[in-house]
Amino acid sequence: MTANYLRFWGVRGSYPAPFDTHLRAGGNTSCVEIRVGEHILICDAGSGVIPLGNELMAQSTVRDLMVVLTHYHWDHISGLPFFVPAFTPDWTIHFFGPGKNESEIRQSISEQMRAPYFPVETETWLADVEYRRLREGTLEHGPIKLQHFNVHHPGTTFGYRIEAAGKTIVYVSDNELFFLDQPIDERLGKSDMDEQEQALLEEMKEEEKWTALKFMMDADILIHDAQYTPEDYARKRGWGHSCYIDTVNCAIDARVKSLYLYHLDPNYPDDMIDRLHDHALQIIRERGSDLQCSVAREGLTVGLDG
Repeated sequence: MTANYLRFWGVRGSYPAPFDTHLRAGGNTSCVEIRVGEHILICDAGSGVIPLGNELMAQSTVRDLMVVLTHYHWDHISGLPFFVPAFTPDWTIHFFGPGKNESEIRQSISEQMRAPYFPVETETWLADVEYRRLREGTLEHGPIKLQHFNVHHPGTTFGYRIEAAGKTIVYVSDNELFFLDQPIDERLGKSDMDEQEQALLEEMKEEEKWTALKFMMDADILIHDAQYTPEDYARKRGWGHSCYIDTVNCAIDARVKSLYLYHLDPNYPDDMIDRLHDHALQIIRERGSDLQCSVAREGLTVGLDG
């Protein structure tokens, strides 16, 4: 590995999928490691954080890290009860996620580790744990700088724009792009609509598009929710996840350099994921874009140097 890198430890959405048909992409839920020198940032703590924690325990140079959470659905925090560094006294762990203050963040993280859900509580953690307060502006972990923003997913959910090793990385695990399009399009088709209302709705649709693009604009690396096919998205509109086609088109419009299709549906086996990726590459070619697009695969390491 290079000194500065990004590594995928969990790429599935909703629930772990440890099936032999899913091994090429991987079955663990959301977890991405970003390392700059001796500084480690972990994005989400789904089941993928468990093997990451085990690997961290095998080295001795780093004993301080930050975990940022997009939200507190189980597939994004289910690895924390088994994250070994938290149970080790010489570690320092900083947590940040949605919440008005440190107490709310602490409560959201600790609720899953209480009876009747789990027998070992966060009070048994031996690491020095700090919960970072929600503030405007930039959050820092050594040379890594982060800004959070709200995305379209049930409950308060964050995305992160991260500056690391001279690269801009945008991490958006759960986000429904263009979630207003269907009701707007349905209203646009009504015969009783006047020109003023039509203009207003079209303006709303355009504004939604540019709101979606703003956070990912000119990113070097975009890791974004690409959970559904168009057919599944039509059945699950409003659930807070994107159709992979919308994700690809937004990345092109936002002049992203490299896109990683993420939060893969656990119902999709590897062969299906490969077909979706092939179609994504076709869309890029047809649009004449130079966007690089890959499937986020468990164990994939992306160098940040150069």
